[in-house]
Amino acid sequence: MPDAEFEGVAVPGLRADFYRRPDGDRIASVGRYSYQGRTVLMAWGYVDEEHCRQHAIHDPRAGWHAVVDGCPDVRLAGGFEVRTPDGRWLRA
Repeated sequence: MPDAEFEGVAVPGLRADFYRRPDGDRIASVGRYSYQGRTVLMAWGYVDEEHCRQHAIHDPRAGWHAVVDGCPDVRLAGGFEVRTPDGRWLRA
């Protein structure tokens, strides 16, 4: 999904790819998000849940951060930014 939505707002340059598979009587889902061609984060859970169960942030200089419970903190501040587990805002 190019120019994917975040909280109901289309974000130019944000791409979301979703992958799903049956998991018992539920459907597991993972979303891979990239901004302007660079992987930013992955978030996963089940399609019947309102929010993601876990997520991981990708820093192009440091690699993948540890997996964190819940949805990522994201802000649209002149671009697309995500909060790393150590509290820093990473501009995608």
